[in-house]
This record gives sequence, C-alpha cells and structure tokens, in this order.
Amino acid sequence: MNFFKIFSEPLSWIMGFFYNIFENIPFNYTITLVVFTIVIKSLLFPLSIKQQKSTAKMAAFQPKIKAIQKKYGTNKQKIQEETVKLYTEEGYSPLSGCLPMLIQFPILFGLIYLIYEPLTYILNFSKDIISKAIPIAEQILGSSLATDYTAEISIINAFKMDPTAFSTLGSEFVDKISKIDLNLFGINLGQIPVLDFTSFAAITLMIIPFLSGLSSLLVSYISMKSNARATGNEIQGFTKGMILVMPVFSLIISFQFPIGVSFYWILSNLLMIIQTLVLNKIWNPKKLAEDAKIQLELNKKNKKSQSKQLEDVINIDTIEEKEKKFTQKELNKKRLAEARRLDAEKYGEDYLEVNDKDLK
Repeated sequence: MNFFKIFSEPLSWIMGFFYNIFENIPFNYTITLVVFTIVIKSLLFPLSIKQQKSTAKMAAFQPKIKAIQKKYGTNKQKIQEETVKLYTEEGYSPLSGCLPMLIQFPILFGLIYLIYEPLTYILNFSKDIISKAIPIAEQILGSSLATDYTAEISIINAFKMDPTAFSTLGSEFVDKISKIDLNLFGINLGQIPVLDFTSFAAITLMIIPFLSGLSSLLVSYISMKSNARATGNEIQGFTKGMILVMPVFSLIISFQFPIGVSFYWILSNLLMIIQTLVLNKIWNPKKLAEDAKIQLELNKKNKKSQSKQLEDVINIDTIEEKEKKFTQKELNKKRLAEARRLDAEKYGEDYLEVNDKDLK
C-alpha cells in the first residue's frame, strides 16, 4: 500500500461526511472540496498561531545567535553546540515553526487518492464492485484501465456517457454514481492537465494549475514580508529566490495529478492569505518579536536573581554551620571548665583555665 494512503482514510471520513450533506445538489463534489478545505485550515489555525509566535521568538534570538557566530568564527561545531544550548535554556524548538507546513504535505498527498479514487473513498464502493465496473467502462471508452491511476474517474466519465450499461451492478451503484458531479463550470476536476495550447479545452484546463502556482507565489511573498517585518530585515536575494520554490513545486504537482488537487491548493492558499492577514492584525509579528525580546531579558534577569538567591542561601548555610560549630565548641569548653573546677575543689588541685587546645 502506498505510504500516503495512510492519510487518505481519515481524510475520507471528513470528505464523505460533507459529501453526504451536499449529495443531492449540483456541483456537490466541488462544494464538498471547498468545505473540506475550510475545515482543514480551521483545524490547523492554532498551529499557525504557534508558528507566528515561533517566528517572532526566532527573530528575538537573532542578536544572540549572531553574537555566537561572531565569537566562534569558523568553528561550526561550537556554533551549533552554543546555539542548541541557547534554544534549550530558553525552551525554544526551531522545528515548532515548521509544523504547519510539515502537516500540509501528508494532507495534500492523502487528498490525491481521494480525488483519484472517489468511488472508494467518497462513495464507499467495495473493491469487488469497482472491479466489475472496470470492464464495462473499458468497453464504453475503448481503452484499458488496468494500470490507470484514474480508473475510478474514468468509470464515472463512462457512466455519464452510457448509464444503462452499468445497470447490472445494481440500483444502489447507479443511484450513487449518477449523483456525483466532478464538474466545476465545465472543468472536470478528475482530469489531469497537460501543456497543450492547441485547443481551447486544453487551455481552459491549464488555467487552474497556473492559478495554483500564482496563489502559491502570493502566499510565499506575503509570508516572507511578514517575517521580514518581524525581524526588521529586508528581503534579501537568497530569500527572494526561496519565494519561487513553492510556486514552482505547486505548478509541477498540478500537471502530475487531477485538477481537483490544484483546486484544493488554490483554496488552501487563498485561505492562507486571509489567515496571514488576520494573524498579522491580531498577532502583529513586529510586536510579537518585541515582546519576545522583553521576555528574553526578563528570563535573563530572573536567572541572575535566582543565581544570587542561591548564592545567598549557600552563604547563610555556611554562617549557620559556623555558628553551630562555635556554639558546640563553647558548650564543650564550659563543660570541661566545670569538670576541672569540681576536680580542683575535690582534690585540692590548682584550677587550670580551659583553652582551645584542650578541645582538640
């Protein structure tokens, strides 16, 4: 089983739930995908807040990190050790800011199978009935679907061409498959786009992949600008180059998988832009960075105060210990002096004063 299918199963529960709500209305698949995307982004929103705060805290660390780099020069191992020590002392994890992005990829690739296999994951048909539908679809389409990743989408397309051919699979199959609508204003979300400028239909199909790349570019730019405001630095050449990484990745992905994946990516990016604007309004990156710097200074002062308190406690303990020893010494001295006095009276001897040597 493909690794990313692990993520398809839980995602299919969410998709299936909303599809059942919208099953009897036009564009049900598109509407389900829109609602699904909004729900997923809402669930990830707390992590985005954490990422915003993590980025701000990282900005607060920059002066200390630069000081470490300046101090140890080309000694990369020592720089790494001191940087890790700094993060540990301040309870900061650099990976915490990457978590939302890392979670996005399993969702994206898990969604691919939901779009490739809507009969399995959305309509919940068994493998047995799908295998029976394949030869019927092959006969209608005039092509083999044995090794086709989009076999289930092809079955839906074949059904739209000749519904009566599938009547042998039962009324439940016919009823369910007749309702699913993969179209988005004439664009089949199950199709895989190709770079083809020779026909209007092909050019129309390419619009969504290019919109996917453009939306990724906007997200990258807005995100980098937000980080630059937090750190107080301008976007540099290397960073500007990094802005293009996600758009290029998005564009490549869009031409490898069904249009539905690109449509999800566009929706996700648009929501990300809205989310970033909201986060910047409520949790302003610059203010968060300033607060983080203040907190670092407070932590530093608290550590100094705690260190001073510990030192004072040690000194007090030492004084008390000396006082105890001194008190015990005086007590022993008095006891010895009393014993000598009694002996002197009893035996008529001279009384000898007790000194420190007598106590050793």
